[in-house]
Amino acid sequence: MLKSLELDAIDWKILGELQADGSLTNVELARRVGLTPPPCLRRVHALREAGFIRGYRAMLDAPQLGYSVVCFAFVHLASQAEGDLAAFAERIRLWPSIRECWTLSGDIDFLLKCVTKDLPSLQVLVGDLTATPNVRNVRTALALGKLKDEGLVPVPGLPR
Repeated sequence: MLKSLELDAIDWKILGELQADGSLTNVELARRVGLTPPPCLRRVHALREAGFIRGYRAMLDAPQLGYSVVCFAFVHLASQAEGDLAAFAERIRLWPSIRECWTLSGDIDFLLKCVTKDLPSLQVLVGDLTATPNVRNVRTALALGKLKDEGLVPVPGLPR
């Protein structure tokens, strides 16, 4: 199993290229990182087995598919007891309109990235979220536009 300190420059290039475009063929990936296809594929398999690559997914065009409203919800719970946090987290996992959920330190317990078809749907979502057991309050911020959408990891040697 690889450790982060054992990643060399080629491993980082592979990770950066795949984070930018997970649909690359092995032949194209190998060309971009300066390897022949067989050793490139071995490295990709090793990176996956070591847990550096968790999976692949398609990036869908939400507005084209009818989801034009993106909202961030800041949720403060009445109780932060372990059981209450777990119950809220489980409820969020089952909610299709909530696409990301982050736990936070400070005054806010959770940051949710939500998507809906329109503003009335958003109003229903926020109402349901506010009515969820143990929710003290919910503040929302409507996204007006996206300026940057990069993978979570800044890869050394690639533009930031």
